[in-house]
Amino acid sequence: MKKTPLINRAFAELLAFRILIVLSYQMVAVIVGWHIYELTHDPLALGLLGLAEAIPYFCCALFAGYAVDHHSRRMFAVMACVLLVINSAALVAVSMGLLPGDATHWIYASIMLNGAARAFIGPSYNALFALILPRAQYARASGVSSSVFQIGLVLGPALGGVLVGVTGKTVAYSVATVFAIIAAIALLLLRVKEPPSAAGIPVFTSIYEGLRFVFSNPLMLSAMSLDMFAVLFGGAVSMLPVFIHEIYHYGAEGLGVLRASPAVGAMLVGLVLAKHPVNRHAGRWLLGSVAGFGVCIIGFGLSQNFWLAGLLLMLSGVFDGISVVMRTTIYQLITPDSMRGRISAINGIFIGSSNELGAFESGVMARLMGLTPSVVFGGVMTLLVVGVVAKVSPRLRRLELRELH
Repeated sequence: MKKTPLINRAFAELLAFRILIVLSYQMVAVIVGWHIYELTHDPLALGLLGLAEAIPYFCCALFAGYAVDHHSRRMFAVMACVLLVINSAALVAVSMGLLPGDATHWIYASIMLNGAARAFIGPSYNALFALILPRAQYARASGVSSSVFQIGLVLGPALGGVLVGVTGKTVAYSVATVFAIIAAIALLLLRVKEPPSAAGIPVFTSIYEGLRFVFSNPLMLSAMSLDMFAVLFGGAVSMLPVFIHEIYHYGAEGLGVLRASPAVGAMLVGLVLAKHPVNRHAGRWLLGSVAGFGVCIIGFGLSQNFWLAGLLLMLSGVFDGISVVMRTTIYQLITPDSMRGRISAINGIFIGSSNELGAFESGVMARLMGLTPSVVFGGVMTLLVVGVVAKVSPRLRRLELRELH
């Protein structure tokens, strides 16, 4: 009988780290968004949160990929957990009024630390993933991993919103701190044999090798570009505090529900794909799912009803979940083992940071165009990106996963 990835104890331990770290930083994302809008009542201030996180991410990502490929995968992930602990603890101090000066400046500074930490999480996780699992299980394991990730995306915002509404920001930030500490402990308990450190390779030479691999591989470059621009223009979630305050008139609990809605859809589809992985027409599934995501964002922008908005966001999560599983499987199959950290870091620059830059873009466009037009514009641009990528990358459009094994 064919074993499933979860029978591998090390994989289960790695998943424990993943959900704990996601719970921590997703709780902070919800709480800090509520916190900053409560202080400023300015959508641009929400966009600046994304920029504050993206700048250190950009600065650290390539070096994080080098460090993970050439040194300990586990210890750099532990270091990221420690940075998240410091970040959350600083926000506890801000919420208690213990730090002098403008609270918004302290919030932006702490979120910059969060961006530096997240630069190491993706490369470390993906490198450990490949050490623990055989290639034959990558597609099924990617579905399981995506589901666990999405569970964190569901519970983190929901828990953050509830805690802010019931106990206040200080307790909510404190709980996020505890999750980051437990995530570090889970990593330290992880049973994995890492390869010896690679010495003698200059940092910038190694980084250049990773960049050359990505830009010389049209399939990988097309998939990364598709997601980068889709996320950049479809970043409506960052504007949810404004929708909650100005349109739906709910409290922090409502923000938690809407922030969690996309992850509910992604979690459900991840579970389905873990049991029934897509093996045919991978390129069509990827392009179609990103197009579906764009349509849902347009519908969300036009919605004036809280529950309809939640449904549309959940459907956007279904499409995004399909896209995540397909991209993850493609990257894992294409990437050489010796370059997983660097390729994951480059992918993070394309995709991870585009979440934060998308938040900044959404804040700027909301200030210039108004809230609803800016979200609809983002969804339309996502559809345009899908059309362009499908046109210029016929190999991605016709991709079958069996070509990559």
